[in-house]
Amino acid sequence: MKKILAFACLFLILLLSTPAYLQKKAPRKELPKESYERPPEKPPTPDDYIIKLEQMRSFYDVPGEFGHMMIGKDHGFKQLSLILTETRPGGGPPLHTHETEEAHVLLKGQATYWIENPVTHERRVFTVRAPYVARVPAGFHHTFINAGDNIFNLVAIFPDDKFTYTEVGKNPLVKR
Repeated sequence: MKKILAFACLFLILLLSTPAYLQKKAPRKELPKESYERPPEKPPTPDDYIIKLEQMRSFYDVPGEFGHMMIGKDHGFKQLSLILTETRPGGGPPLHTHETEEAHVLLKGQATYWIENPVTHERRVFTVRAPYVARVPAGFHHTFINAGDNIFNLVAIFPDDKFTYTEVGKNPLVKR
């Protein structure tokens, strides 16, 4: 009996200490090859207090950012819109602008930002580790990438019931 118990303990130790690359992994889901934006699967209900993901527009940006847009006016808000992302390592949106300022909230992960003043062309590129809130002024060209090794969820907040988005180029932080 002691030999069986010792063998079971040894087996567990070996199993738990096996490098990840030798352990069987779940098959990796293929990422889309092109960006897209889709309407909500279910209609928004502005009188409800809860908004589900299927009631928001969904999108994907190559090379690895899935997201949902909650456009405030569609959901009963007068001064709020937001984006929820699931961003893969190395993924992020194209270089873009918004008519309003924007706040990014990241509780776990690491991101590299590119923020450029459209008048002076002063550009700041920096990497920050969560938790943090990033401030993006209205009209500034900006983007980010997930600079970590794990998927992160970023929340982007806009003080308007409308959502404006103007793409100005490819994400300069993405390694080609």
